[in-house]
Amino acid sequence: MRSRLVIAFLLVSALSALVTAALTFRQARAAILDQAQETAVRDLRAQAESLAPDVPVPPTTEDLRNVVLQLDRAGASRGWHAQAAYRDGRPVAGGPGTPELPPGLRAAVDTGGEAVYQRFERYGEPWLAVGMPVLFASGGSSGLTVYTSFALDEQKADIAALVTAAQAGAVPALVLAVVPALLAARRVLRPVRQLRGAAERIAHGALDTRLDATGGDELADLGRTFNTMAATLERDDAELRRLEAGARRFAADVSHELRTPLAAMSAVTEVLDEDAASGRLDPDTAEAVLLISEETRKLARMVEDLMEISRFDAGAAALHPDEVDVAEAVRKTVQLRGWTSGQVTVDVPEGLRALLDPRRLDVVLANLVGNALRHGGAPVLVRGRPAADGERLVIEVSDHGPGIPEEVLPQVFDRFYKADSARTRSDGSGLGLAIARENVRLHGGTLTAANAPGGGAVFTVSLPLRAEEPA
Repeated sequence: MRSRLVIAFLLVSALSALVTAALTFRQARAAILDQAQETAVRDLRAQAESLAPDVPVPPTTEDLRNVVLQLDRAGASRGWHAQAAYRDGRPVAGGPGTPELPPGLRAAVDTGGEAVYQRFERYGEPWLAVGMPVLFASGGSSGLTVYTSFALDEQKADIAALVTAAQAGAVPALVLAVVPALLAARRVLRPVRQLRGAAERIAHGALDTRLDATGGDELADLGRTFNTMAATLERDDAELRRLEAGARRFAADVSHELRTPLAAMSAVTEVLDEDAASGRLDPDTAEAVLLISEETRKLARMVEDLMEISRFDAGAAALHPDEVDVAEAVRKTVQLRGWTSGQVTVDVPEGLRALLDPRRLDVVLANLVGNALRHGGAPVLVRGRPAADGERLVIEVSDHGPGIPEEVLPQVFDRFYKADSARTRSDGSGLGLAIARENVRLHGGTLTAANAPGGGAVFTVSLPLRAEEPA
């Protein structure tokens, strides 16, 4: 930006200097040529008027030649080449080196009856031709017309000197223009740099950043607008944080308060389940009891999930790493949930060990495999391998279902998100994948979702082989 401003300033300066130099050159050139023309006309008139009384009327060719020779001698310092003509007669020159008159000059003199000058080129050099009628002292026309032409060498040299002077002055002017250009660019860019720095600080969370906006120009207005925006962002952020904290606190409080009555309800439903199973209840009552028991268990799981996610939100989730045999841990997760070999296949090499939190690894695998069984299709493959760098453990959970719609992939880990229109009805809380991702993050790992080329969803867990509890 600074370079562009300096270049733009220099271009404007150069253009201004060029326009000024062009106008000055044009005026000076016109003045030089006008002076040469006026001087030539004045001198020619004076010489012609002094010779007119001695010229017989009508003059002979010899008389005209004498006039021309006298004019040439009078203008020798200028290098004049004179000619003279009587009425419509052919102009008489003083010697063979006299150039021809430029076309239209003689007709212009005859028509106007006064001095006429015309510039022309001879052998690529500028020349000036002047013609005028010779008048008697009484003011009447004598019929005699005199002409002279001479090279404008001196004037050409003067004009060339003007060009050289303009060129010589343009370079220092441009060099000197660099200083104000740099100062102007610095003055313009200082508030821009301040604005950029303030925007970066706000992007990093410093919403109390403000600019010192003084003055009445556009940059000052921009600074004041930025301050207004920052104040609005800070106010909205504080409000959102307050609402988010309230929502989290509400969820945690509700979950905590629900645990006690749910524990009692679960104990009662277990007894009722036994009665329903033993046949001591009539069929309709037994069916109702089993429905209530199932819904109570769902509610209990949802409350536990809410409690778990609340601990992550509050930063109270702790990691307790231990040396874990990964293959054994995966098999234990499958066995505890009662998943058969036809439902879940484990492909983890024996002896693969990692420093992980066993309970949280169990939660991650249980959520991913359960999600694959509910929404994908059996068999589900759990495959574990060390990463190529030897520093990380990679576990893939893939199913044989229809896969995850592309528009759903970005939201699969969002809380309470369910793509019910594309899947079968879910019995989960909508927090399973979110809890799995939080547990993976707690280990310093990542959890991603994708679709396999041959069909089915693939969830990939990447964990450090030597997990460390965050400080």
